[in-house]
Amino acid sequence: MNVNRILLPVDGSGPSDAAADMAIGMALDNNATIVLLHVRRPVPTGLGQPNADDLLDILTKGAEAVMDHYREKLEDADVDYTDLVIGGDVAEVVDNVVRVEKCDMVVMGSKGKSDLEGLILGSATHKVLHMVSVPVLVVK
Repeated sequence: MNVNRILLPVDGSGPSDAAADMAIGMALDNNATIVLLHVRRPVPTGLGQPNADDLLDILTKGAEAVMDHYREKLEDADVDYTDLVIGGDVAEVVDNVVRVEKCDMVVMGSKGKSDLEGLILGSATHKVLHMVSVPVLVVK
C-alpha cells in the first residue's frame, strides 16, 4: 500500500496521543505528509449574537490548545504536515477531509476523551470506520 497522506484526527486523549505516535512513525517510514485534524463542537445555529461569537471564541481557544500539543510532536519529529480545525460531526468531517485532502488512510485513537462515548469502541471511531472509503488504523 502506497501511503502519501495520512489523516490524523486528534482530541487530546491518550488513544489520540498513541495514534499520533503511530502516524508519525508511518509518515517517516513512507515519506508521507500528515493532515492533522481537530473536529470541534459546532456552534448551535439558534444561539444568537453575541453568544454565538463568544462560544466560537471559547471553542477555538480549546481547539488551538489541543492542536498545539500535536503540532509540537510533529515538528519535533520533523514530519511534514498541514493542520485543520473544523466544527461539526466527527465522522462527517473526517469523511469530507479524506476526500478533499486526498488522504490514503486515517490513523485515529480507539476512543476519545469521554469515557461515556467510548464504551463501545468509541462512537466517532465506529462511525468513521463505516463511513470513510480508505483504510482506518485504530490505535489504543
